[in-house]
Amino acid sequence: MNTSEAKKASNRKLGESVCKALEARGFSAQYAESAEAACERALEMIEEGATVGIPGTVTVREIGLMERLEEKGCKISEHWLPDMSPAERTAALLGELQADWFVTSANALSMDGTIVNIDGAGNRVASTIFGHEEVYFIVGVNKLAPDYDAALWRARNVASPKNARRLGKKTPCAVRGDKCYDCKSPERICRALAVLW
Repeated sequence: MNTSEAKKASNRKLGESVCKALEARGFSAQYAESAEAACERALEMIEEGATVGIPGTVTVREIGLMERLEEKGCKISEHWLPDMSPAERTAALLGELQADWFVTSANALSMDGTIVNIDGAGNRVASTIFGHEEVYFIVGVNKLAPDYDAALWRARNVASPKNARRLGKKTPCAVRGDKCYDCKSPERICRALAVLW
């Protein structure tokens, strides 16, 4: 077995283990071998013409799901479009909340099936908890953590600083890029935490 095959086998074993843990907690879970396979599974599940809310998730954008959903006739609500006015952004956030489907990722996922998300506006964490016909998480193996404490640590000290830096925020975590400083900055992007058991 070459290195690439060994990594795929290891990822598959991790993914299948986490899927079992998620199912034990009442979630429906599937492992996908690749980003393309995850995209295809989401397309199979989301009905043609459905309204789909997609918050500020890089993962969903990277796998090309948004474009494929639009090709399928789905109406996408997203607040990440460039040059949106505050009124347009508010309308888009409300559209995300009111969509039939909500597709997002997680900042971290523990091996025992705990999903951890930190959010700035609260739209993403609120939508993962209540209100949609279906919520779909697309989570890469890079977001796996051994347990809840490690998942919370990853969300605060890896995902949040990266997101703050990517968004051009002037927070200590974005400037230093090394950890959460539990700052009181008006540009803080971690204002709400959702833990799904």
